[in-house]
Amino acid sequence: MKASWVAEEEKSKVLKMSGADMLMEALEKEGVDVLFGYPGGAVLPIYDALYKRNIKHILTRHEQGAIHAAQGFARVAGKPGVVIATSGPGATNLVTGIADAMIDSLPLVIFTGQVATSVIGTDAFQEADIVGITMPITKHNYQVRKVEELPRIIKEAFHLAQTGRPGPVLVDIPKDISTSIGSYKPSNEVDLPGYQPTTIPNLLQVKRLADAIAQAKKPVILAGAGVLFAKAEEEILALAEQHRIPVTNTLLGLGSFPSEHPLFLGMAGMHGTYAANTALHECDLLIGIGARFDDRLTGNLAHFAQKATVAHIDIDPAEIGKNVETLIPIVGCAKHTAAALLRESTTSGDTEEWVCQLAELKNSYPLWYKNEGDVLKPQRLLEIIHEETKGEAIVTTDVGQHQMWTAQYYGFSKPNRWVTSGGLGTMGFGFPAAIGAKIGKPELPVVAVTGDAGFQMTLQELSVLQEMKLPVVIVIVNNQSLGMVRQWQEIFYEERYSESLLPVQPDFVKLAAAYGIEAASVTTEEEARAKFAEALDSKGPFLLDCRVASDENVYPMIAPGKGIHQMIGVKP
Repeated sequence: MKASWVAEEEKSKVLKMSGADMLMEALEKEGVDVLFGYPGGAVLPIYDALYKRNIKHILTRHEQGAIHAAQGFARVAGKPGVVIATSGPGATNLVTGIADAMIDSLPLVIFTGQVATSVIGTDAFQEADIVGITMPITKHNYQVRKVEELPRIIKEAFHLAQTGRPGPVLVDIPKDISTSIGSYKPSNEVDLPGYQPTTIPNLLQVKRLADAIAQAKKPVILAGAGVLFAKAEEEILALAEQHRIPVTNTLLGLGSFPSEHPLFLGMAGMHGTYAANTALHECDLLIGIGARFDDRLTGNLAHFAQKATVAHIDIDPAEIGKNVETLIPIVGCAKHTAAALLRESTTSGDTEEWVCQLAELKNSYPLWYKNEGDVLKPQRLLEIIHEETKGEAIVTTDVGQHQMWTAQYYGFSKPNRWVTSGGLGTMGFGFPAAIGAKIGKPELPVVAVTGDAGFQMTLQELSVLQEMKLPVVIVIVNNQSLGMVRQWQEIFYEERYSESLLPVQPDFVKLAAAYGIEAASVTTEEEARAKFAEALDSKGPFLLDCRVASDENVYPMIAPGKGIHQMIGVKP
């Protein structure tokens, strides 16, 4: 009788609440303190529940702005960005950002509204099969069919998004699930037998790599974004210094190794430095850590690291051997693997001649550009931004020439200061990502470096800066063209500039003024330095329209189909 009475008493303590309230409870339990989103019919119950909570909501002016802001937040804050959008067009407007986050391994949890379960599949108003649409571009996705499943699903979604190789997880919530009343049972544990990512490396494989390091005369470390996600910067630095191994970065790995370190060769790949790409071509041991050897890094695979024993350390086993033949595969977290390697690799190879050779190449074939008269060169603009911020800023970009110049000339020496769209190459990414980055790290200066074309894809988010008075500096590298498209047309299409020039543009200074944002236009180096310093000192947002040389190209460059050693635009 007593046991039955206790059971009845416990049963009476079970909380009854709506699905929308369960979502809010679960978000608070996950420590979520900021959401990025845009309301609509299918998520009205969720927004009504949010109204009674203390979770901060950032109302972007387009769903694409919301998800890019969440990406910027996730990249610098070290926790998932959370997004809410309504069904149909609200959900489909997120697709580009979801694909971007998937390929760049950014942890997002996305909640989309859906039409009521009774009309799913009937082409109801604002119905879209967002689960089917996003299946190839999410780490996992769910459609909730029972209100009591919400706490478990949300717990799993956050676990999946930020463990193993990070990525976006989508949860689709039909409107009647949001309004249904059910018994709320907090989910405290995750039970996913089929998902057990390997974080601790196989010790035998680590010893194989230690032996290879001891024998190598020309080793090189290629550090990718996985080093940053694993917070393995100190271990990689110790490994490089212990064995005198030169280091290069992928585009997304910048900041994982100090740019001023004598062992650093610069970025590798299509627009990498001559020293870095030569090292990858000539090395006898290539240690890839948290990098996926994509085509923009390797160039023609027939010429990539052909003299090297390739060791690949990655938490995602699907990446190992996918593009580059790997003789020493190591599945595991970059931090745990590098720490194990430091313990096991007590003997170093004789690398001094190699280190000196690469140092000579770095000095003899640096990045270069010509200063000509009073024309503002984009490369010099990025150097000025680095000098004025002392390399301390979080810098975001879109994709294209300005992205490559930022990667080449800003000089990232600290982790998680570089936010860019790498794998997908999304125009319009940089500005809203800067908003999310500033919210994630309000104590750091944030600079959004954008092109004049890409900025116009998401400029409506100026309203968010105006409303929140966020001190973000927007630097428009204005060359009146789709810069990288124009460059390719110049080099590979006999200067046929088909739809790549933008002679007619808005007045960006007046545009900023319409939003109540300070702005200036500059055309010379002196003006750029003075106005950028003013922008940094401003207590609110500031837009800088920088009229740069319109015909400047990004060099060095590996042409399509060429090997990593076949660079054009290299100049001693």
